[in-house]
Amino acid sequence: MLNVYVLSDSTGETAVRLVRAALAQFEDPPVRIIRRANTRSEQEVTDVVREAAGGNALLLYSLVTAGLRRLVLEESRRRDVDSLDVLGPMLERLARHLSRMPQERPGLFRQLQEARERVIDAVDFAFHHDDGQNVDDLGRAEVVLVGVSRAMKTPTMLYLAYRGWFAANVPIIPDMAPPEPLLQVPAHRVVYLRMSRDRLRELRRVRAERTGIPVESYATLDRIRRELDYAGQLARRHGWQTVDVTGKSVEEVSREIIALLARAEA
Repeated sequence: MLNVYVLSDSTGETAVRLVRAALAQFEDPPVRIIRRANTRSEQEVTDVVREAAGGNALLLYSLVTAGLRRLVLEESRRRDVDSLDVLGPMLERLARHLSRMPQERPGLFRQLQEARERVIDAVDFAFHHDDGQNVDDLGRAEVVLVGVSRAMKTPTMLYLAYRGWFAANVPIIPDMAPPEPLLQVPAHRVVYLRMSRDRLRELRRVRAERTGIPVESYATLDRIRRELDYAGQLARRHGWQTVDVTGKSVEEVSREIIALLARAEA
């Protein structure tokens, strides 16, 4: 069941009608519309986003106040809630065709542009901070993923980047000290991605076969055990947060990371 939340500072009737018109194109969709009307305070907005984060949900919002719209974006990103401004896309298209900014609600248009620009900047940041690149710039990262080879660091980093997070990743290499800039990042923003030995060996064997990497130096159980022991010691020593990625999708891992960051900064 998909819960479609309609968040409005008025009755929300227009947004509800829009949802119903869209749902008419689907045959017997398993959808429940939950209206949260007359939502006008920051606490009320935060409560609705938190409620939507508790299950399979899509949050549609139509708010006049620029500050509340910005809060919905921030809270939705922090809690990994799929949200959509029902006015923003229309304003953007009209502005493009009219070659002028909207006069009545300029904050809405700027908010949409800023959100898109943030995603572009976050993705660019991720590509320039993949696999230990540009470590001297790690202080700008909102989250740094660490782990041994094939522990889902890069795909998880990119998923977070496309959600607007400034993310980087640094590999943990056996018997090599982590770069000093990594140790300067607040511990709660560094997340160690841990994977079981068997699953890691399976992934590495596949990669070794495809790329010609010697199995003996990369995918043996003894080698993997030593790497994981070393990585785990580093994580404990420096107080990094840990997420077990074994058998999980990138989406699941990312949600856990976002939840950890939210609790750490609450």
